Amino acid sequence: MSGSRETVLARIRAAIGSEAGTGAGPAAPGDEEIPRDYLAVHRDEDPAALLDLLHENLTDYRALVHRSTESELPATIARLLSAHGSRTVALPADLPPGWLAAATGIEAVTDDGTLTAGRLDAVDSVLTGCALAVAETGTVVLDAGPAQGRRLLTLVPDHHICVVLAPEQIVASLPRALPRLDPTRPQTWVSGPSATSDIELDRVEGVHGPRTLEVILVSEG
Repeated sequence: MSGSRETVLARIRAAIGSEAGTGAGPAAPGDEEIPRDYLAVHRDEDPAALLDLLHENLTDYRALVHRSTESELPATIARLLSAHGSRTVALPADLPPGWLAAATGIEAVTDDGTLTAGRLDAVDSVLTGCALAVAETGTVVLDAGPAQGRRLLTLVPDHHICVVLAPEQIVASLPRALPRLDPTRPQTWVSGPSATSDIELDRVEGVHGPRTLEVILVSEG
């Protein structure tokens, strides 16, 4: 007990000394730098292999995964919206305009920062890009950056179509992902559709976000 007490007091003295401009003070026991020499990646980082691994793990988390080339992307998006029966689709203001070029007869609801949760609840689908995707965990990361919009945009509509550009937006592992993300941005990490389980382990989807997540993996071509 006394050892723990001394550790806490040493850290308080160090913090007080730093705030007072007298230096950081002596290092508290246990504050020595810890070597972090673990592996940053555990498999082949070949772009084609990572694309296949991401596809496999997203599917394992019950996301619906589609492959497309850049030239096929507008038609792929239009097909998915039509298959879902969508009549309206919410968009970030900076979504590339060509992505919806083939989606005729579908109303685009562009978010200018004023869309409310009530308005979004009446929208059939939302279409966004992403910040990056992690192949080993089957995770798509959104951080309100280009083509992503506000966090609200992807939490309220029941159907989310997310575009991942390969290979530049795909990383192998979490240690590869974190240095590429800005920790001050509002991040949302998505592995499959929103889901939760009660004490009986009955899975319920769509509680905290979209019930259906469709990911389009776009390669050059």
